Amino acid sequence: MNAEPDINTQIMARMGEAARAAAAALARLPAERRDAALRQGAASLRQAAPAIIAANARDMAGFTGTAAFGDRLLLNAARVEAMARGLEEVAALPDPLSRTLAEWTRPNGLKISRIAQPLGVLGMIYESRPNVGADAAAIAIKSGNGLVLRGGSESFHSAAAIHAALRAGFTQAGLPDDAVQIAPSTDRRFVAAMLTASGYIDLIIPRGGKGLVELVQREARVPVLAHAEGLNHTYIHAAADFTMAREILANAKMRRTGICGATETLLLDSAIAPALLPALVADLAALGCAFRADAPARHICPELPAAADTDFDTEWLDAVLNIKIVNGVDAALAHIARHGSEHTDAIITGDAEVAEYFLGALASAVGMWNASTQFCDGGEFGFGAEIGIATGRIHARGPIGPEQLTTFRYVVRGTGQVRP
Repeated sequence: MNAEPDINTQIMARMGEAARAAAAALARLPAERRDAALRQGAASLRQAAPAIIAANARDMAGFTGTAAFGDRLLLNAARVEAMARGLEEVAALPDPLSRTLAEWTRPNGLKISRIAQPLGVLGMIYESRPNVGADAAAIAIKSGNGLVLRGGSESFHSAAAIHAALRAGFTQAGLPDDAVQIAPSTDRRFVAAMLTASGYIDLIIPRGGKGLVELVQREARVPVLAHAEGLNHTYIHAAADFTMAREILANAKMRRTGICGATETLLLDSAIAPALLPALVADLAALGCAFRADAPARHICPELPAAADTDFDTEWLDAVLNIKIVNGVDAALAHIARHGSEHTDAIITGDAEVAEYFLGALASAVGMWNASTQFCDGGEFGFGAEIGIATGRIHARGPIGPEQLTTFRYVVRGTGQVRP
């Protein structure tokens, strides 16, 4: 006799059936209806801001992690307003579903069109940052996909309040009630139910630390679009402007240390290290940064702590910077290839030829020249929001917006042809 299915599996099945029906309805809605719903969702977020902030205060009261992770969890009026603006910015983007991607006519007269369409139902599993739920909802609705959310236990009340506000706005605008759903509890078994929800969820997107991403990739029975670990590098080349380099590095490391776009390792060209490293260390130390440095860097600045073998493979997500002195651009690229996560890597230089060589040689999802790695963000790229930074060899790479969450189908128009 078969054992009774886990209650979370039963809940996921009910949610999955509802999500499938909602996704089918969303795919048929014209762009103006979906965009109007996003604008109504933004208005609902603003109206619910006091309730969202109060729910977040409950989460913050029980939080025991680091300051950097606390910053990721914290919501205030400005951050709720940023979520609302994100929905409006997504609404203003071109419709990703109105595109004919290619069109051609065969010798037999058949006219074939490749047309963008939604993926179906997305499952988003995320940690710490409750605003991720709003970003994911915006992008899912814009791209005509249903969505099932599962936030982290530390942000449960915040995520639920955001979802309630969004659902109220979306429903008021005429979207299906179940277009965006959220896990009803913090039970971790619901994650397992999502990962095995073949037939209900078409794509799982984990948004969080390395442990979460590895768990999802290991256990999922549905396709996974993995969010990248942010082992990001800023390489300061011998031809860098010192003032620019100091300003960019301070921003790349210390603007917000707990986000995946933060620089974790400084690669400094040996030709300029004696002249520039003391100033870089002083700048960052004044901002509260700690360091892990290799032997050549400690020869220049003896007060720097020594880097352990594992430090250059660590995503600190905190006010800690690895420092390594390298002999030229190829050495910098070799270090990135060995220790990086193919997320975001930057070069600071006034030499355009070297910059283009560096950018062309990177395997990273995002390469930057004379800009802070913290610009790796869907909003900064003009997507309004993002659901993560993807890496990998067989799917989209970089910030994921509405266009990246569509697939395609074919339409064939004939004039009575039959196949011989």
